[in-house]
Amino acid sequence: MRLGVMFDRDLPPERLVPFARELDATVVDDLWVVEDLGWTGGISSAATALAATSRLRVGLGIAPAPLRNPALLAMEFGNLARLHPGRLAAGVGHGVQAWMRQAGAAVPSPLALLEETITSVRALLRGESVVVDGKTVHLDGVSLVHPPAEPPPVLAGVLNPRSLALSGRVADGTIIPEGFGAARVPWVRARIAADGPHELVAFTHLYVGDDAEQVARPIVAEYSEFLKVAPEEVAMAVGGVEQAVAHIRALWSAGVDTVVLRPVGSSPLRHVHEVLKAL
Repeated sequence: MRLGVMFDRDLPPERLVPFARELDATVVDDLWVVEDLGWTGGISSAATALAATSRLRVGLGIAPAPLRNPALLAMEFGNLARLHPGRLAAGVGHGVQAWMRQAGAAVPSPLALLEETITSVRALLRGESVVVDGKTVHLDGVSLVHPPAEPPPVLAGVLNPRSLALSGRVADGTIIPEGFGAARVPWVRARIAADGPHELVAFTHLYVGDDAEQVARPIVAEYSEFLKVAPEEVAMAVGGVEQAVAHIRALWSAGVDTVVLRPVGSSPLRHVHEVLKAL
């Protein structure tokens, strides 16, 4: 069971280094950074966080495949993995399709692109010479000059059944978004259906305080629409400390390997420290 904390996309980028250093002094296992259109670049954020810390694993959640050529993605992941062995978790996903259209990067088959991207990136990180002539990815004998001795795990950030099945076939792990409760985890695991070890990472919002219900209301509305579930099905680590800890423990018990807390508000690490005391 692992515990991670996300550096929220709405925090100013200059707060990442002190945030990472403070987290590095705790017992938290992971720090996760994000790559959403218009916010910040995930590779530069991951590199900054890795350089500012000494022990945390840094997760990238999630590089959108339509915006990232797989050869370049493997070069970036390989570089970080050599500089910081064993401390990178590389997330790749479809990207939000509306954002991909905005950026002129939408593709006819997001599933094919994700499968071909993850397969190519993992092969390149293993030091292979890669030839692919797929629906969307075309590589002609590309290889890394400096492949990492310890390839980082490549995880698929996905949601829908076909994408979960794809992740189980080609990725080292799966990242599921905020809002999933423990009751839905067996459903996720069944659709991943991986043959071997497969890390399941779950993001979840965190807020501890008397005003938690008020803070959670707009988040519940957003994720109810995003996940296409009733508002009461949107699960979060919010409320009192006991409620937050119970949600985290329930996710672990249901089969999540790594719970990544996404603390909200202007003082995010206050909520993390409260939870750590109780855990």
